[in-house]
Amino acid sequence: MRIKSVEFAGAIGQIGQAQPEPVSGLKQVAFSGRSNVGKSSLINRLLGRTRTAIARVSQEPGKTQEINFYHVRADPGDFCLVDLPGYGYAKVPKELRDRWQPLIHGYLSKSRELAGVVQLVDLRTGPTPEDLRSVDYLAELGVPVLFALTKADKLTRTERAKAFAKAVKTLEIDPDQAIPFSAPKGDGREELLETLGSLLFPEAEPDAGEDAPAA
Repeated sequence: MRIKSVEFAGAIGQIGQAQPEPVSGLKQVAFSGRSNVGKSSLINRLLGRTRTAIARVSQEPGKTQEINFYHVRADPGDFCLVDLPGYGYAKVPKELRDRWQPLIHGYLSKSRELAGVVQLVDLRTGPTPEDLRSVDYLAELGVPVLFALTKADKLTRTERAKAFAKAVKTLEIDPDQAIPFSAPKGDGREELLETLGSLLFPEAEPDAGEDAPAA
């Protein structure tokens, strides 16, 4: 899949709030993970926005307090990337964390356009109890899940292989469901784009073209 451009379409912060009009009817893929897992960095790298970030990267995990929607123009078609609030970070006030839960549940359980979820897991530490609860919840909803194992560049090649095998075993998934990812280096980007293309546009033929810089 080739990314052509991306723009912020809007956000929702209340239960029952309508999704942004610019992405109405588009197929969607949501990104979920702990507040300090590197989600914004991964999204920026994936969309080709490393110079001018579109997903806000903060030194204070937990800053994403709404569900953010991005209109992505791509070949073979347009889709919506959905950035969910991070979970599991102790410094986020409990009142705010309690508000996120029904907001996220409402979106995941009711969005008819949702094609799947990319669940992020820190490859260095492996799946946390919060990660496993998230995975179980997505399984209950019957949502297709792909795993991006972040911060792969922090490990040596040997450490990465061992951590990958351990994470796959803990998650009880097939290795083909997980992709080691490095936001700084871009490792895993092409593989993740290809997999998302197959998920979002299963009827389309693979495109061998090179990515154009996103506007």
